[in-house]
Amino acid sequence: MKIEITYALPDRQELVTIDLPEGSTVMQAVEASGLLQKYPEIDPGGVNKLGVFAKLAKADTVLRDRDRVEIYRPLIADPKEVRRQKAAEGKVMKRGAAELNSGE
Repeated sequence: MKIEITYALPDRQELVTIDLPEGSTVMQAVEASGLLQKYPEIDPGGVNKLGVFAKLAKADTVLRDRDRVEIYRPLIADPKEVRRQKAAEGKVMKRGAAELNSGE
């Protein structure tokens, strides 16, 4: 079966297509892709999560023909924390604007 493995870097995307026997797993596809040798910083199941077509998948997930395995880079910032910070900044700005308007 044909499987694609992709790893997105900040400036480009690596895409490898390989043939694997029926019953192969996500981890077997990653290992067969050669990306672990090319990018030693990849730590599947550790720092790097794995997925199939944008859905998180475990390393032992059995693949189907034409699946795309994705190796995700770790997040630089927690999206929830970024939203909290932006919301807090917005409240400060609104409060500051109200104080300016009441002073006029």
